[in-house]
Amino acid sequence: MKFDKKVMESGMVAAFTLALAFSAMPVSNVPANANSDSQTVELTEEPEKDRNEVAAKQKRQSNVVASAAVSKQTKDSQEKAKEKLEEKRQEKSQSQKFQPEKALSADHKNIQDQTEQSKTEKKQTKEVKNKEAQVEESQAKKTQSEQIETKESQAEKNQSEEAQAQEDQLEKNKEEKKASEKEQTKEEAKVELAQIENHEVSPWAEKLLPNVEEYLNVRTEASEEAELAGKLHKGAGAEILEQGEEWTKIRSGNVEGFVKNEFCVTGLEAEALANEVGTTYATAVTGGVRVRETASSEEGVKILDVLEEAGRIKVDKEAEAVDGWVPVKVDDQVGYVSEEYVTVELELGKAISIEEEQAAIAAAEAERAAKEAAARKSSGQQSGGSQQKAAVSASYDDVTLLGALIQCEAGSESYEGKVAVGAVVMNRLRAGYAGSISGVIYQSGQFSPASSGALASVLSSGVSGSCLSAAQEAINGVDNVNGATSFRRAGAANGIVIGNHVFF
Repeated sequence: MKFDKKVMESGMVAAFTLALAFSAMPVSNVPANANSDSQTVELTEEPEKDRNEVAAKQKRQSNVVASAAVSKQTKDSQEKAKEKLEEKRQEKSQSQKFQPEKALSADHKNIQDQTEQSKTEKKQTKEVKNKEAQVEESQAKKTQSEQIETKESQAEKNQSEEAQAQEDQLEKNKEEKKASEKEQTKEEAKVELAQIENHEVSPWAEKLLPNVEEYLNVRTEASEEAELAGKLHKGAGAEILEQGEEWTKIRSGNVEGFVKNEFCVTGLEAEALANEVGTTYATAVTGGVRVRETASSEEGVKILDVLEEAGRIKVDKEAEAVDGWVPVKVDDQVGYVSEEYVTVELELGKAISIEEEQAAIAAAEAERAAKEAAARKSSGQQSGGSQQKAAVSASYDDVTLLGALIQCEAGSESYEGKVAVGAVVMNRLRAGYAGSISGVIYQSGQFSPASSGALASVLSSGVSGSCLSAAQEAINGVDNVNGATSFRRAGAANGIVIGNHVFF
């Protein structure tokens, strides 16, 4: 183990100083005849209880005295050495007057040693402080790191909790969706079951009615471009042959073809509509069924009519129902028949083919024309008379187009005035104005409704029955304008005047 020489010398000085201090202190209980050569001191008798303390104190004093003696000898040696050193220095100083002293005095050296020791202690203190600062800094960094880790851990925990919450919510939504779908499936099953039951029970499961204001076109193919096979008027029913997603094949009367589903109702809807628009008849099951003025079989009740067996009479659906009686229509009056003697049935109309419709219209309007002609003859109204010319072959579309033009030009005129407009178009066709009825009507600058859009509007909304009938008569060859090919509002022009038009 190494010792610093300067520290040792400093320690020796301190020990010597301490010894001198102890030598100056009075020593109690030391007798005058102490033996200095043996360096021992006899102590007076002390009580037994202080013997150990006295012995320890005596030993300390002996050590101090011994140290003092050693220090004194050392001091004497140092003094002698110092004197010799001083002599040598003086001798050397004399030989070398300007040479600085190389050796320092012991005191100066001790001061330097103390200074160096102080520097060392300061350096050590500084190092300790630096180490403490480093420890504190390290601890602060550690604390900061722990705080960051704590924050990150908390953030991760929050994210984990949020993710778990979202997962729980998704799971809850899935369960709610499954429950909703399950409930919806149950409702759909109920509806389907009800439809199946209705289909099995209702006699209207295989029937169809048009849900329109006037009529529904029946076409030869499942296409709007296909030719017309007939018409299914409001209140008419049909049997379903084949049902598709967009078109349904039906049979009604003498007509078989396709109708568009969006304009039809079936099943229970058809039954409800049939009760609303159909005609109900009461048919007598025996002869002599009386139609009474009131719902009573008492004597004196007025008899309005008597039905023979299988005789039919319309049921008045708007009249008040009376238990045991069926209200019926007798002209414009309400009568009652006992339900015991009749059967009540709902009757629907049937589809009519294009040929049947044209024939019916022609017959009805011919009768009407005859009546109007008779009335006109009796009133003296001017007329050019009616001529029968050769009929022209025309499609149903041609009849509809000519009827629409007649409705535009003479919709408010008499039936004879309607036929007259149709006759003008047919006379132009015969004269070669164009090669077809549509060619004549759409010829440039001839009929204003064709270019103004009025004709297209009537075709879209539907042509009235009287105008279609007048068109059919004109196509069949009826000419009541004596070959005229033009007309205008009645005025000064010469020609055949029918209603508000003059034909020339």
